[in-house]
Amino acid sequence: MALILRRAAMKGFSGAVPTVLGLEAGLYLWALFAAAGLAALVAASEVAFIVLRVVGAGFLLYLGVKAWRTAWLSRKAGTGLELHDGTPSSSTHGWSKAFGEGAVVMLANPKAAAFMIAFYPQFVPGDRPLFATTALLALLQVVIEIALYLTLAAVVGRAGAWFRRPAVRRRLDAVSGTVLIALGLRMAAETR
Repeated sequence: MALILRRAAMKGFSGAVPTVLGLEAGLYLWALFAAAGLAALVAASEVAFIVLRVVGAGFLLYLGVKAWRTAWLSRKAGTGLELHDGTPSSSTHGWSKAFGEGAVVMLANPKAAAFMIAFYPQFVPGDRPLFATTALLALLQVVIEIALYLTLAAVVGRAGAWFRRPAVRRRLDAVSGTVLIALGLRMAAETR
């Protein structure tokens, strides 16, 4: 959520779209992994769980430090100069980078794997094929979440001019960096 809000505030609605799609692509892959049994393996394997937890925590920490750095550099540059964080929302590179960030955040989250294992099996009737039914249910979840997150991004994006004011942007970068770092530390410290 912090990633979506930050992207929508800084890049507008169109800047948040690839992040939302990346997060949801990662979620859909976890659902498919759950149906194929891979997510159960991750949930059962202490080593795989720890590796995913450390990678996920590291990536959240990276994103948080990057946001803090942007806030710090814009403060040093003065309020009259608005720094660009290096992620052009209109270019193909910027789009793929934002999509990739969203996908990595979701795929490096072992809790997403555990959720998929616990959530979907209870909704798959015994006479239905597990993989196909899980894929369909996950698609429905992804479509609903995309609609909700894009609505949120549109609302935040509408207020984008206010969020992009240098003083507000610095505060938003500092707050979102703090939230991402806190989430990364929490993920690193979590046990099953």
